[in-house]
Amino acid sequence: MNFIFEYYNWIKVIHVFAIISWMAGLFYLPRLFVYHVEYPENGKMLEIMEEKLFRFIMQPAMHMAILAGVLLFFMPGYLFEFWVYAKLACVFLLIVLHFCLDYWKKQLKQGVCHKSSKFFRAINEIPTVLLILIVIFVIVRPF
Repeated sequence: MNFIFEYYNWIKVIHVFAIISWMAGLFYLPRLFVYHVEYPENGKMLEIMEEKLFRFIMQPAMHMAILAGVLLFFMPGYLFEFWVYAKLACVFLLIVLHFCLDYWKKQLKQGVCHKSSKFFRAINEIPTVLLILIVIFVIVRPF
């Protein structure tokens, strides 16, 4: 527990940087899927971009955000705050979205994805809504 107290601010810094990187990927990957569906002639190039974005940015950033978040969760008082659980529910949905994006990425690569560009445009809005809720829960703490 002393480790968390001693490095609390650095853990928060890592958490914020990881979240920014992860969210950037969650915003951009569905947009790449839109292009993948609308311009299949660019499929190979988009597959490379999608894979590198997911593997080298999104995956490590998600893991770092979760690890730092778990450490921060055990700060005194957080266990009894309802806003923390509301935030965690949104984070859980982001994690589910993350793995859904991986699934669709693999389907697009195999040429078996039947989702439309409108579907991916709609999916592209989910991280924005969840991020807005998370920021409200963390800053305003309405509960």
